[in-house]
Amino acid sequence: MSQQQILLKNPESKSETSIDFIQLKKAALTLRALNHKLRLQIIKLIDEKQKLTVTEIYIKLRIEQSVASQHLAILRRANIVDTQREGKFIYYTLNYARIDEINGFVGDLLK
Repeated sequence: MSQQQILLKNPESKSETSIDFIQLKKAALTLRALNHKLRLQIIKLIDEKQKLTVTEIYIKLRIEQSVASQHLAILRRANIVDTQREGKFIYYTLNYARIDEINGFVGDLLK
């Protein structure tokens, strides 16, 4: 057992559960990626248009290019958006399978 994990022993059921803090942190970052007003606006916009460049996103949302790029990077790290290169343009699309996974996880968490 590493320092990044702890083992919990349930005295009633005699079962053991380990908590992996690295995985827990990654999961928290994924949820945090969705829990932001501007990122939700970006997701909604991409959903409406199906694919957009960073230029189209920052123009439509009236934000700075650097701000749009930073938020898209967070969504990309969480695997919520995908990129597709077409010539000199990079288009952002939604990873609907990943969003469904996250929604399922959140639903299970709230049971």
